[in-house]
Amino acid sequence: MPTSKATTDSSPSLAGRFAATRWTVVLTAGQGASPQAGRALEQLCRAYWYPLYAYVRRRGYDVHEAEDLTQEFFARLLAKNYLAGVDPSKGKFRSFLLASLKHFLANEWDRAHAAKRGGGQPLLPLDTQSAETRYRQEPADELTAEKLLERQWALALLDQVLDRLQAEFAADGKSEQFDQLKLFLTEGKGATSYAAMATKLGTTEGAVKVAVHRLRRRYRELLREEIAHTVASPAEIDEEIRHLFAAF
Repeated sequence: MPTSKATTDSSPSLAGRFAATRWTVVLTAGQGASPQAGRALEQLCRAYWYPLYAYVRRRGYDVHEAEDLTQEFFARLLAKNYLAGVDPSKGKFRSFLLASLKHFLANEWDRAHAAKRGGGQPLLPLDTQSAETRYRQEPADELTAEKLLERQWALALLDQVLDRLQAEFAADGKSEQFDQLKLFLTEGKGATSYAAMATKLGTTEGAVKVAVHRLRRRYRELLREEIAHTVASPAEIDEEIRHLFAAF
């Protein structure tokens, strides 16, 4: 598990790009649902739909109800006229989604259930079979639905970061190296030694240390970039990092 240590990012590159992150694109769409904002919102929903499914299940809905609820919620969220209702004061995308879902469950489920999405094709196809398999593996603890959502949100975020990191290595023709080195990110401290990894990769222990240092540094950079996609300002990045890692 990566460290939760956060440092203030004063990088001009991140600050300069921040206005174009996915959630800020949605927030600045104003009353016009621009195609760019719609695409940004859909990308966010595709990345973070499972935590909401888990939230609905933990609220006591059965498998089929949770599937219908989650599907209909995202169908409405991605509707062309929905962006006009986005409130910039919501700040974080996670907070906005949870508030919107609570409102939907409290006030609109009966009508949505009767409509059954109009029999049309859902706007955001969800792998609910896989989602239920994942949900059944959730620990039978006393986590509230909100705490479960936060933990799964953090895990979804880390998955996004690993996927991006893997893609970068693959683009450089280093997929096999990534498959080995990622153990230093995903396993506990000391689980894999530099010496043992050097033997596997046919290199020196010093070279492995350098490679792992660069891997961790890039991982931290991508982690901050991914979180930037879900908050409204650079000032919220460190706060969100602390909040999400506390969920573990």
